[in-house]
Amino acid sequence: MEPTVINIRTLVVDDEPLALDLVADYVLQTPFLELVGRCSNAKDAFERIIAGGVDLLLCDIQMPGMSGLTLMKALHSASTLPKVIFTTAFPEYALDGFRLDAVDYLLKPFDDEEFAKSVGKARRLIELEQLALNVASADNASKETETRNTDNASPDDGFIFVKSEYKLVRIEMSKITYIEGLKDYIRINIDGDVKPVLTLMSLKDAMQKLDEKLFVRLHRSFIVNTKYITGVERSQLLLSDGTRVPVGDKYRTEFANLMNGRVL
Repeated sequence: MEPTVINIRTLVVDDEPLALDLVADYVLQTPFLELVGRCSNAKDAFERIIAGGVDLLLCDIQMPGMSGLTLMKALHSASTLPKVIFTTAFPEYALDGFRLDAVDYLLKPFDDEEFAKSVGKARRLIELEQLALNVASADNASKETETRNTDNASPDDGFIFVKSEYKLVRIEMSKITYIEGLKDYIRINIDGDVKPVLTLMSLKDAMQKLDEKLFVRLHRSFIVNTKYITGVERSQLLLSDGTRVPVGDKYRTEFANLMNGRVL
Protein backbone atom coordinates (compact mmCIF):
# COMPACT_ATOMS: atom_id res chain seq x y z
CA MET A 1 0.00 0.00 0.00
CA GLU A 2 1.50 3.33 -1.10
CA PRO A 3 1.24 6.58 0.89
CA THR A 4 -1.58 8.87 -0.21
CA VAL A 5 -0.29 12.01 -1.91
CA ILE A 6 -1.89 14.99 -0.21
CA ASN A 7 -1.65 18.75 -0.13
CA ILE A 8 -0.19 19.73 3.23
CA ARG A 9 -2.14 22.63 4.72
CA THR A 10 0.50 24.98 6.06
CA LEU A 11 0.37 27.90 8.51
CA VAL A 12 3.27 30.36 8.77
CA VAL A 13 3.96 32.29 11.99
CA ASP A 14 6.55 35.06 12.45
CA ASP A 15 6.45 38.48 14.08
CA GLU A 16 8.88 39.91 11.49
CA PRO A 17 6.99 40.92 8.31
CA LEU A 18 9.93 40.25 5.96
CA ALA A 19 10.53 36.79 7.41
CA LEU A 20 6.80 36.05 7.28
CA ASP A 21 6.65 37.04 3.60
CA LEU A 22 9.77 35.02 2.73
CA VAL A 23 8.57 31.79 4.33
CA ALA A 24 5.07 32.23 2.90
CA ASP A 25 6.63 32.67 -0.55
CA TYR A 26 8.62 29.44 -0.12
CA VAL A 27 5.37 27.67 0.78
CA LEU A 28 3.61 29.03 -2.31
CA GLN A 29 6.49 27.78 -4.49
CA THR A 30 6.31 24.25 -3.07
CA PRO A 31 3.85 22.07 -5.05
CA PHE A 32 2.73 19.83 -2.17
CA LEU A 33 2.20 22.69 0.31
CA GLU A 34 -0.99 24.75 0.56
CA LEU A 35 -0.73 28.08 2.37
CA VAL A 36 -3.81 28.32 4.61
CA GLY A 37 -2.77 31.30 6.70
CA ARG A 38 -0.15 33.72 8.00
CA CYS A 39 0.03 34.95 11.59
CA SER A 40 2.25 37.58 13.17
CA ASN A 41 1.87 36.23 16.71
CA ALA A 42 1.47 32.91 18.50
CA LYS A 43 -1.93 33.75 20.04
CA ASP A 44 -3.58 34.17 16.63
CA ALA A 45 -1.81 31.01 15.44
CA PHE A 46 -3.16 29.01 18.39
CA GLU A 47 -6.73 30.06 17.62
CA ARG A 48 -6.26 29.28 13.91
CA ILE A 49 -4.88 25.81 14.62
CA ILE A 50 -7.55 24.97 17.19
CA ALA A 51 -10.14 25.82 14.53
CA GLY A 52 -8.72 22.95 12.47
CA GLY A 53 -7.38 22.48 8.97
CA VAL A 54 -3.63 22.87 9.65
CA ASP A 55 -1.24 19.98 8.93
CA LEU A 56 2.09 21.83 9.15
CA LEU A 57 3.19 24.79 11.24
CA LEU A 58 6.23 26.85 10.22
CA CYS A 59 6.87 28.88 13.33
CA ASP A 60 9.37 31.39 14.67
CA ILE A 61 10.42 30.83 18.29
CA GLN A 62 11.29 34.18 19.80
CA MET A 63 8.20 36.40 19.48
CA PRO A 64 6.59 39.02 21.73
CA GLY A 65 4.11 37.59 24.21
CA MET A 66 3.74 33.87 23.59
CA SER A 67 6.86 32.23 22.12
CA GLY A 68 6.85 29.47 19.54
CA LEU A 69 7.87 26.94 22.20
CA THR A 70 5.02 28.03 24.47
CA LEU A 71 2.63 27.76 21.53
CA MET A 72 3.74 24.18 20.90
CA LYS A 73 3.29 23.27 24.58
CA ALA A 74 -0.21 24.78 24.51
CA LEU A 75 -1.07 22.76 21.42
CA HIS A 76 0.23 19.61 23.10
CA SER A 77 -2.08 20.30 26.04
CA ALA A 78 -5.00 20.88 23.70
CA SER A 79 -4.20 17.64 21.82
CA THR A 80 -4.26 19.58 18.56
CA LEU A 81 -0.72 19.47 17.28
CA PRO A 82 0.20 19.70 13.61
CA LYS A 83 3.69 18.86 12.44
CA VAL A 84 6.01 21.72 13.44
CA ILE A 85 9.15 23.14 11.83
CA PHE A 86 10.77 25.94 13.81
CA THR A 87 12.30 28.87 11.94
CA THR A 88 14.57 30.97 14.12
CA ALA A 89 17.84 32.86 14.32
CA PHE A 90 18.71 31.35 17.72
CA PRO A 91 20.41 27.91 17.60
CA GLU A 92 20.27 27.54 21.39
CA TYR A 93 16.56 26.69 21.12
CA ALA A 94 17.14 23.62 18.94
CA LEU A 95 17.18 21.07 21.76
CA ASP A 96 14.02 22.50 23.32
CA GLY A 97 12.31 22.26 19.95
CA PHE A 98 13.24 18.61 19.41
CA ARG A 99 12.18 17.74 22.95
CA LEU A 100 8.75 18.99 21.97
CA ASP A 101 8.80 16.63 18.97
CA ALA A 102 9.40 19.23 16.26
CA VAL A 103 9.98 17.75 12.82
CA ASP A 104 12.90 20.05 12.05
CA TYR A 105 14.67 23.28 12.92
CA LEU A 106 15.54 25.87 10.25
CA LEU A 107 18.19 28.34 11.32
CA LYS A 108 17.77 31.81 9.81
CA PRO A 109 18.83 32.85 7.28
CA PHE A 110 18.02 29.71 5.27
CA ASP A 111 17.67 29.28 1.51
CA ASP A 112 15.09 27.52 -0.63
CA GLU A 113 17.15 24.31 -0.74
CA GLU A 114 17.27 24.06 3.05
CA PHE A 115 13.56 24.84 3.18
CA ALA A 116 12.76 22.13 0.64
CA LYS A 117 14.78 19.55 2.58
CA SER A 118 13.02 20.43 5.83
CA VAL A 119 9.44 20.36 4.49
CA GLY A 120 10.34 17.13 2.70
CA LYS A 121 10.86 15.54 6.12
CA ALA A 122 7.43 16.74 7.19
CA ARG A 123 5.87 15.43 3.99
CA ARG A 124 7.36 11.96 4.45
CA LEU A 125 6.17 11.82 8.05
CA ILE A 126 2.64 12.97 7.22
CA GLU A 127 2.37 10.49 4.34
CA LEU A 128 3.66 7.66 6.55
CA GLU A 129 1.08 8.51 9.21
CA GLN A 130 -1.62 8.51 6.53
CA LEU A 131 -0.34 5.14 5.31
CA ALA A 132 -0.43 3.82 8.88
CA LEU A 133 -4.05 4.95 9.21
CA ASN A 134 -4.91 3.27 5.91
CA VAL A 135 -3.19 0.04 6.97
CA ALA A 136 -4.90 0.09 10.36
CA SER A 137 -8.26 0.77 8.73
CA ALA A 138 -7.78 -2.09 6.29
CA ASP A 139 -6.60 -4.36 9.09
CA ASN A 140 -9.62 -3.50 11.23
CA ALA A 141 -11.98 -4.11 8.32
CA SER A 142 -10.31 -7.47 7.71
CA LYS A 143 -10.58 -8.43 11.38
CA GLU A 144 -14.27 -7.47 11.45
CA THR A 145 -14.88 -9.77 8.51
CA GLU A 146 -12.87 -12.63 10.00
CA THR A 147 -14.46 -12.38 13.44
CA ARG A 148 -18.04 -11.69 12.43
CA ASN A 149 -19.10 -15.12 13.65
CA THR A 150 -16.91 -15.26 16.75
CA ASP A 151 -16.86 -13.33 20.00
CA ASN A 152 -13.11 -13.30 20.66
CA ALA A 153 -10.27 -12.01 18.51
CA SER A 154 -6.69 -13.01 19.34
CA PRO A 155 -4.64 -10.19 20.91
CA ASP A 156 -1.63 -11.61 19.05
CA ASP A 157 -3.09 -10.02 15.89
CA GLY A 158 -2.72 -6.51 17.32
CA PHE A 159 -0.07 -3.99 16.40
CA ILE A 160 0.67 -0.33 16.93
CA PHE A 161 2.63 2.36 15.11
CA VAL A 162 4.91 4.67 17.09
CA LYS A 163 6.94 7.64 15.92
CA SER A 164 10.66 7.15 16.45
CA GLU A 165 13.59 8.90 14.77
CA TYR A 166 11.35 10.75 12.26
CA LYS A 167 9.60 7.62 11.03
CA LEU A 168 6.67 5.43 12.04
CA VAL A 169 7.67 2.03 13.39
CA ARG A 170 5.24 -0.89 13.40
CA ILE A 171 5.39 -2.97 16.57
CA GLU A 172 3.55 -6.22 17.25
CA MET A 173 1.98 -5.84 20.68
CA SER A 174 2.51 -9.48 21.55
CA LYS A 175 6.30 -9.05 21.11
CA ILE A 176 6.62 -6.13 23.52
CA THR A 177 8.29 -7.48 26.68
CA TYR A 178 8.06 -4.33 28.77
CA ILE A 179 7.90 -0.54 28.45
CA GLU A 180 9.92 1.84 30.61
CA GLY A 181 8.96 5.46 31.25
CA LEU A 182 11.70 8.08 30.90
CA LYS A 183 10.14 11.47 31.76
CA ASP A 184 8.56 12.61 28.47
CA TYR A 185 9.64 9.48 26.58
CA ILE A 186 9.02 5.76 26.79
CA ARG A 187 11.41 2.96 25.85
CA ILE A 188 9.69 -0.03 24.24
CA ASN A 189 11.60 -3.28 24.63
CA ILE A 190 10.79 -5.91 22.02
CA ASP A 191 11.44 -9.66 22.16
CA GLY A 192 14.28 -10.54 19.80
CA ASP A 193 15.36 -6.94 19.16
CA VAL A 194 18.59 -5.70 20.73
CA LYS A 195 17.74 -2.03 20.30
CA PRO A 196 14.57 -0.75 22.04
CA VAL A 197 12.28 1.81 20.39
CA LEU A 198 12.27 5.28 21.95
CA THR A 199 9.26 7.54 21.39
CA LEU A 200 7.74 10.70 22.86
CA MET A 201 4.76 9.46 24.87
CA SER A 202 3.66 9.00 28.46
CA LEU A 203 3.12 5.58 30.04
CA LYS A 204 -0.50 6.55 30.66
CA ASP A 205 -1.08 7.19 26.94
CA ALA A 206 0.79 4.01 26.02
CA MET A 207 -1.36 1.93 28.36
CA GLN A 208 -4.50 3.22 26.66
CA LYS A 209 -3.25 1.94 23.28
CA LEU A 210 -2.22 -1.52 24.51
CA ASP A 211 -4.29 -4.68 24.88
CA GLU A 212 -5.39 -4.78 28.52
CA LYS A 213 -5.56 -8.58 28.33
CA LEU A 214 -1.80 -8.68 27.74
CA PHE A 215 -0.35 -5.72 29.61
CA VAL A 216 -0.33 -4.60 33.21
CA ARG A 217 1.16 -1.56 34.92
CA LEU A 218 2.64 -2.47 38.29
CA HIS A 219 5.02 0.46 38.75
CA ARG A 220 4.94 4.17 37.91
CA SER A 221 7.81 3.62 35.45
CA PHE A 222 6.97 0.24 33.92
CA ILE A 223 4.35 -1.57 31.87
CA VAL A 224 4.84 -5.34 31.53
CA ASN A 225 3.59 -7.92 29.05
CA THR A 226 2.29 -10.68 31.33
CA LYS A 227 3.25 -13.49 28.99
CA TYR A 228 6.95 -12.66 29.54
CA ILE A 229 6.72 -12.89 33.34
CA THR A 230 8.68 -15.99 34.42
CA GLY A 231 8.60 -15.51 38.18
CA VAL A 232 8.18 -13.27 41.20
CA GLU A 233 10.92 -12.66 43.75
CA ARG A 234 10.20 -10.47 46.76
CA SER A 235 8.67 -7.32 45.17
CA GLN A 236 10.05 -7.84 41.69
CA LEU A 237 8.76 -9.45 38.52
CA LEU A 238 11.27 -11.65 36.70
CA LEU A 239 11.02 -11.44 32.91
CA SER A 240 12.18 -13.98 30.33
CA ASP A 241 15.06 -11.75 29.18
CA GLY A 242 16.46 -11.49 32.71
CA THR A 243 15.00 -8.06 33.47
CA ARG A 244 13.71 -7.42 36.99
CA VAL A 245 10.78 -5.03 37.22
CA PRO A 246 9.83 -3.67 40.65
CA VAL A 247 6.23 -3.69 41.88
CA GLY A 248 5.32 -0.24 43.20
CA ASP A 249 3.51 0.24 46.49
CA LYS A 250 0.66 2.08 44.73
CA TYR A 251 0.09 -0.93 42.46
CA ARG A 252 -0.33 -3.67 45.09
CA THR A 253 -4.01 -4.09 44.18
CA GLU A 254 -3.20 -4.59 40.50
CA PHE A 255 -0.50 -7.07 41.48
CA ALA A 256 -2.95 -8.99 43.67
CA ASN A 257 -5.44 -9.11 40.79
CA LEU A 258 -2.72 -10.43 38.50
CA MET A 259 -1.75 -13.20 40.92
CA ASN A 260 -5.30 -14.09 41.93
CA GLY A 261 -6.04 -17.70 41.01
CA ARG A 262 -2.56 -18.25 39.60
CA VAL A 263 -0.75 -19.39 42.75
CA LEU A 264 -1.05 -23.05 43.75
